[in-house]
Amino acid sequence: MKQMLVTGGCGFIGTNFIRYLLEDSDFQGRIINVDSLTYAGNPENLADIQERFPERYCFVKADICDLEALETVFERHAIDTVCHFAAESHVDRSIVRPDAFIRTNIVGTFNLLQMAKKHKDRILLFHHISTDEVFGSLGKNGVFTEETPYRPNSPYSASKAASDHLVRAYHKTYGLPITVSNCSNNYGPYQFPEKLVPLMILNALEGKPLPVYGDGKNVRDWLYVKDHCRAIWLIMKKGKRGETYNIGGNSEVENIRMVEMICDLVDERVGKPETGSRRALITFVKDRPGHDRRYAIDFTKLKETLHWYPEESLSTGIRKTLQWYLEHREWVNRVRSGEYQAWIREHYG
Repeated sequence: MKQMLVTGGCGFIGTNFIRYLLEDSDFQGRIINVDSLTYAGNPENLADIQERFPERYCFVKADICDLEALETVFERHAIDTVCHFAAESHVDRSIVRPDAFIRTNIVGTFNLLQMAKKHKDRILLFHHISTDEVFGSLGKNGVFTEETPYRPNSPYSASKAASDHLVRAYHKTYGLPITVSNCSNNYGPYQFPEKLVPLMILNALEGKPLPVYGDGKNVRDWLYVKDHCRAIWLIMKKGKRGETYNIGGNSEVENIRMVEMICDLVDERVGKPETGSRRALITFVKDRPGHDRRYAIDFTKLKETLHWYPEESLSTGIRKTLQWYLEHREWVNRVRSGEYQAWIREHYG
């Protein structure tokens, strides 16, 4: 793997993955990061990487729905590996604007697969990052395995399910070497502030209401983003081609408990407010349509075949995440204000 195309590398998980590959892993090749720089894509996340690794990192502003642009990237950089993160990923946004999710998540993935098939003589691997949301909702018991039938309940998860099926079909039909990973909820540095963990951290720090959907008892499994990056790279190196691997954080918790944990950690880190606890900021709001009740990942296959296990517990991971947001308030302010988009226009038009 000498010439790796990473799609969506300026987003949350893509940013962390590129940093992991260049700073902490045994990867020795070159990364070509293709990102269209939608609202959640921020090339400033990797500005220092561009400076520190000028021979091993290249950014290309392009849309994966633009087949001609992809052709140029595959030809110019002799791509031999694809790690596909690029996706619209926020469930709430998919309810309001499902068309963007169909376009990027399905058509964009199809375009990448077409390019990989066209250059199949040199493609070593097409790794596709997906989500546990494709499996639908669990009851009080049970877990998602790699054999769980797909039952997506939102436009977002339906679009991701479709892309998963396309990737597998290109393996079965055309012999394209692929791997797929379905992960649980990620959290950690560089996550866009609309997501639950950074939203709660930042609102708690600023004394703003902490909105929790429904009764707050929806259950999610939480995965620290660097653990996710380690798993992806391990699957890419040693995973069996054509196989799917679940990646979980071994941290299943109700949303309300997660918010309470964040409140307590912020109280501990910066001091309690006059109300006595930031838990007083918790506000229950109307549940979103089709809100899945519970997700839980069984990553036994990954653990037993590739010997991966998350290094961070929920407690240690949340502490590291809080510390990162405390130390990067300038980044937060630029993202929330939209100032980073002016930087994008200046540098990339």
